[in-house]
Amino acid sequence: MRYDLLKILLVDDNHYMRVLLAEILRAIGVHHIYEANDGAEGLQMMRDHPIDLVMTDLSMQPLDGIDFVRLLRNSPDSPNQMAPVIMITGHSTFARVNEARDAGVSEFLAKPLTARGVIERLNQAIENPRSFVRTDDYFGPDRRRRNDPAYKGPRRRGSDGQKQTG
Repeated sequence: MRYDLLKILLVDDNHYMRVLLAEILRAIGVHHIYEANDGAEGLQMMRDHPIDLVMTDLSMQPLDGIDFVRLLRNSPDSPNQMAPVIMITGHSTFARVNEARDAGVSEFLAKPLTARGVIERLNQAIENPRSFVRTDDYFGPDRRRRNDPAYKGPRRRGSDGQKQTG
């Protein structure tokens, strides 16, 4: 991957976390790193610069990571509705992960951060992007991760009457 071509936005209210992420990204060759203190500043940064990928913290004030992703995915004046978003969180409870997933997050990265974890999520988001889905109440990457090769139907929903596995 040509990391030197990527334009990455770091959105986190913790200056030290942004410094850590920026150093990891620079170590692998990323040259274009933009920073924002919260989701509102992140959206403005995306309006001012062409961003390829966003790494955002979940817990921020006044606009947290989940609200930031909701606005990015659904706002009529969104600067890039389909930008991959990696959510970084120390609150990786099932409920919070589902809330972020339902907002349109592409990937998750749990704290404490490691260089390997950052690189793996970055590669996953860029090299294996998920298709985007639009429904009445959702727009974002396809939330379904498992692919059951035995399933032969047109959809993969529990409401389809098919037995779910996995």
